[in-house]
Amino acid sequence: MSQRNGPNLIQMYIKHCIIGFVASAIFVGMLFAFDVGGLWRLVSGSSIGIVAALMLWVFNGIVFAGVQFGIAIMNMGEDDDDDDKGHHGRVGLHVPVPVRVDRH
Repeated sequence: MSQRNGPNLIQMYIKHCIIGFVASAIFVGMLFAFDVGGLWRLVSGSSIGIVAALMLWVFNGIVFAGVQFGIAIMNMGEDDDDDDKGHHGRVGLHVPVPVRVDRH
């Protein structure tokens, strides 16, 4: 990989990590807003609720950022199915195989 492409990849990674953590913040905010499973009552009624909310946001942010970056990388590839060099005929895989069964 050339040095010219390196910083672009790092910038892309940072951008999609930020998108993932923003999506995580929205997700955790929705969890608290709709009080899914009594989560808001649990977090707001605890003395260390802020730590739990922060952990929920960070761990979901790691997952969302990874998924976001993975989707971005997969979308970078070029579609090479447009050439007509491949064979589009049927593949003959329907060959019967004899099987011997020993009955006890």
